Amino acid sequence: MKKYNHILIAGCLSSAILFGGCEKFLDKPLENQQRSEEINYGDLRRMYEPVSGVYRAASDDNLVHWIDLSIRVIRDDDYQQAAPNPNDNPELMAIKNFQNDVTIQSYWGLNQSWISYYSLAISANNALMELANFAERIDPNNAEQLALNLQYQGEVRFLRAYAHLMASRIFGDVPILSDSEDIARLTTIGKSTRAEVRQWIIEEMDFCAANLKKERPNQSSHVGAVTAYSALLLKAKAAADLAGNDNGSAQWDVVLDATNEIIGSNRFSLFGDYYQMWKVPGKLSNESLFELQYSDFGLPAGDIVRPGIDWGTFFRWQGPEGDQRGSAISGAGWIPPSQNIVDFLTARGDATRLRTTILYCGVDGQPNVPAETPSGDLVYRGTFGTKYFNGKAYLPVSQMTAGRLEYGANNNVRILRYADVLLLNAEAKVRKGQNGDEPFRLVRERVNMPAITGVSLDQILDERRAEFACEWWGERFNDLVRTGRAQQVFGSRFVPGVSESVPIPQTQIDANPNFR
Repeated sequence: MKKYNHILIAGCLSSAILFGGCEKFLDKPLENQQRSEEINYGDLRRMYEPVSGVYRAASDDNLVHWIDLSIRVIRDDDYQQAAPNPNDNPELMAIKNFQNDVTIQSYWGLNQSWISYYSLAISANNALMELANFAERIDPNNAEQLALNLQYQGEVRFLRAYAHLMASRIFGDVPILSDSEDIARLTTIGKSTRAEVRQWIIEEMDFCAANLKKERPNQSSHVGAVTAYSALLLKAKAAADLAGNDNGSAQWDVVLDATNEIIGSNRFSLFGDYYQMWKVPGKLSNESLFELQYSDFGLPAGDIVRPGIDWGTFFRWQGPEGDQRGSAISGAGWIPPSQNIVDFLTARGDATRLRTTILYCGVDGQPNVPAETPSGDLVYRGTFGTKYFNGKAYLPVSQMTAGRLEYGANNNVRILRYADVLLLNAEAKVRKGQNGDEPFRLVRERVNMPAITGVSLDQILDERRAEFACEWWGERFNDLVRTGRAQQVFGSRFVPGVSESVPIPQTQIDANPNFR
């Protein structure tokens, strides 16, 4: 068993040492019930409650906080700028320009981003302790309940691993928050390397794939819960990061095996309408392997659905800024798409993805004339002249619930999709000297692009950019980094060995100097 730098966050004292506080991040067990000594862990009907709590933590601020969203994507060339007013939040523009100086290290947003991902890990570790308490009270002969407990552990460990992947993609070498008896080393523990984090994720996903159900998330008894196939995709993504641009890496076998298993299950398919996939008809489709669920009602809508959040944390942050004449299609106007991605999609003749991803704020040269979305909503040019907004975060008024006209309300946040499985599968095949045409064809066919015979690596990477353009998880930047192409795209601003990550926040270094 490989040794990593692990941290156990077992309660308020430990989290206070690492993060400088507790109540802000630490979910209380069993949906705000009192501590374990007053909980009847023999009541197995309650065993899913700690799992539900972790999903809700992810859906609150831990994966969708507006500053986390902005930091994740700002380095992509798919995005023009951070704020509609270029004088707002200069730290984000410094991150975009790879200026990793002291100002960035002390930036409150960077610390908030660190807190978000590790708060989710804390919630997961607490849930795993609660699940262990349930497991101790299960009859050893009750195979069904024992298997269910392992399944629930798998769901929690998936969410914990995904939080670590996001943290490492941003900060590079980071600590792994996992079980450890060595609590005394909490303030002296070192960082694990990017590669060690990816290898740990792969090992975690082996556990998850072995214990989670082999079904789609929309088939789960807790509808939308991650499954064995979600774990296989996350394993493939971690392995692709490890393989980098080395066609001879054994990690491409891992990518190929994991994606082949998902494809071979015959359970998944691409949602037919790329435009509608990002709207209400596409919620929890057969393409989804992981998405965060939301309801626009103030009542619970299921075990892992988050009701009544502040939509400004995600959707409204990306909506068109300025006076929208009372329309529900309005927002803060941050992280608008770049002219670069518009030109890229246009040059490809990629009309379906262009129509879906890039929506216009008004008409050039006519300040009082609105643009019309494909769904018939009118959008005006705002105060700062922002030209575009993200169509993947757009929900038409016609799909909003009557009386609940809030931008993005009642939509889900898509995270992992079957299209990623197909394109990783094609990439692994081509890198191994095999033919990747078929999975590649399926992705292009859905958006009315012609098939390509003898597809090349360059064409696959271009397809990844087009397919995942302006999504929220930093795929474009990560693809450029793992394939060694970032400097080719960003020029001298990008310094290999330095610019792949941003500095760990000064607040965290003050708590643990080994994070330097």
